[in-house]
Amino acid sequence: MRGKGRLRAAAVVLLGLTTALPPGLLAQNTKPTAGNKVLNDLPAAPVPTATQPLSLRSTMKNYGKARTFWNDLPGLYAPVHAPRGNFMNSVRMQDLVKDGKIYLSLSDALTLALENNYDLAIARYNLDIADTDILRARAGAVLLGAPSAIVTNTLGGPSQTLTATGGGPGGSAASAATGFLGISQSADGAGPLPEANIDPNVTGTVQLERANQPQSNTLFSGGKSSLNTNTDQYNFTYNQGFYTGTQLQVGLTNSRVTSDNPFFNYSPLLTSVFKAELTQHLLQGAGIWVNRRLIQEAVYDRRLSDSGFRQQVLYTVNQVENIYWAVVGAYEDLQSKEDALQQSSKVASDDRKQLEIGTMAPLDVVTADSAVATDKQALITAQSNLEYQQLILKQAIARNLNDAALTAAPIIPTDRVNLDPLPEENQSVDDLVQVAFKQRPELEQAVLSLKKDQISIRGARNGLLPTVDAFAFYGSSALGGSQSTGCSGFTGQPCPPGLYPTVSYGTVFQNLFNSSASDKGAGFNVIIPLGNRVAQSLQSRAQLEYRQAQLRLEQLYIQIRMQIVNQKYALVNDRAAVQAADAAQVFNAQSLDAEQKKLKLGASTTALVLQQVRNLATAEDNLTDARVVYARDRAELFQLMATTMQHYGINMEDATTGTVNAQPVVPGLEQAKPSKEPNLPAPGMR
Repeated sequence: MRGKGRLRAAAVVLLGLTTALPPGLLAQNTKPTAGNKVLNDLPAAPVPTATQPLSLRSTMKNYGKARTFWNDLPGLYAPVHAPRGNFMNSVRMQDLVKDGKIYLSLSDALTLALENNYDLAIARYNLDIADTDILRARAGAVLLGAPSAIVTNTLGGPSQTLTATGGGPGGSAASAATGFLGISQSADGAGPLPEANIDPNVTGTVQLERANQPQSNTLFSGGKSSLNTNTDQYNFTYNQGFYTGTQLQVGLTNSRVTSDNPFFNYSPLLTSVFKAELTQHLLQGAGIWVNRRLIQEAVYDRRLSDSGFRQQVLYTVNQVENIYWAVVGAYEDLQSKEDALQQSSKVASDDRKQLEIGTMAPLDVVTADSAVATDKQALITAQSNLEYQQLILKQAIARNLNDAALTAAPIIPTDRVNLDPLPEENQSVDDLVQVAFKQRPELEQAVLSLKKDQISIRGARNGLLPTVDAFAFYGSSALGGSQSTGCSGFTGQPCPPGLYPTVSYGTVFQNLFNSSASDKGAGFNVIIPLGNRVAQSLQSRAQLEYRQAQLRLEQLYIQIRMQIVNQKYALVNDRAAVQAADAAQVFNAQSLDAEQKKLKLGASTTALVLQQVRNLATAEDNLTDARVVYARDRAELFQLMATTMQHYGINMEDATTGTVNAQPVVPGLEQAKPSKEPNLPAPGMR
């Protein structure tokens, strides 16, 4: 019963999302259907946070806004130029370089990532691309699709995420390698296509022809061996489709023919034909909802792109934070390795002095020298690791690494995590899960996908119907011109003047609409598929994909719950691990101090002192690792609950435009304790 409750709750969320659509967009979708009946009397549930970028764009250009004949005629036929991407680092990056070093806080790193990270910059285009599909759908064209997948090209920083979509409706990538040419297509957008010419078009043809035709029978050419005919044609056609399933076609053809043919009564001969035909779908393709459903889908696709971008921000912020803590760990590891080398070098120096005065055995000196060599190797490894982690962080927060000053500047991380308990650590798992159910963009995407599947189901159901079209037309024709000089035909004598009165084109055009030569009628076109198997298979597939998406939504609830449970337990264990590692570090520091005092009194050996040096170095490494793991898991909990932006004060508008006006503030941090900076060679210079 709990599973049904969640599924119904998600459906309520689905209905809530429709309130964000433009007014009137869903006005035609008011009749209950089999899919909607399941969604009517459902219990309340946490409503996912409305994704903000629907009204935001990465640039000032609105690619979903149409340029019309009335407000921007030249713009109808002018190409749109997307602004060139920025490949330079933000000014903030240069401001952080001081004395050849980059003193970087976590807040600075996240701010630079929002401004410079390529994954975010690439994902921003998804919003504008989705807008182009809205514009396309309003013209009655088939959707091209809007991308919403997470971009994961930035190196480093493991981060766990869920994806509500992928491969197919079930979210499984395994299904993507089946079907024609290895592609599995879905029933998305099933049903009859809207009228293609919602945007009307006018077709014009002007043709001037001059023909000289030899005659094989002079009897019908008035004794002439060839006839000259000049034909001028001026034809126009207007086509427009309407959301009601109506198609209008209006045609006007005009010709002016001059000829020396004696059988022509008029030369020039003016001919004009008018015809207007209106066709209305009565079953398949009939109704405003059917023909506007792709607009609804395009709006949902835009919301999916918006939600996907919010998920991208969560992913990238968490990734950069993971990378930052990796740099912190490598930095403190280098400090630990330098301290260990300093300790072992001092022991070796003292042993050599005692060897010179005869109070130390040569083997002890050899042991100390071996320890120094080992510590030097560990120091080189730590330096290399720090250089690599710094480069990983730079590629995550900068766009251009060709700046020599930036590349050469080592990063000094200035923030450390403190152990002050988070409010989330004192909350119950159910409370945290409810927050995640409200915030996670994956759930929003799954619910939007269900709504799109409902549209596909209704469209596929309409596609089962026969095609029955009613049509009506009105046409007329008229002719006129000036009497031909050789209209006598077989007699060979000229026609009497005034036998065929001259009729101007104005009169000819007027006669088109006075019913003097009308052509009108009405009728029906009926197409009844006797097998209808293609439509049946598509309708069945749409239903099956909808049921599959329902199961996928329920699975998402379970996955998210298990992620939250696992992460909270991990955070509790991490805190205990940090406390244990801190106690072990204090114990080993005191043990080393005691062992060194014993060595001075002759109550210990070099080997025992070096062993305590190793123990202290190991304890410091364990403490560093424990703090890094705790910091990462804390950030991971924020991401799994999708509350990172609220905790850090990240403005979604800033993230969408890539211009940060309000710098994030990360809670639970403290300044690094003042200490001697380790030896930081320029990257690649050691």
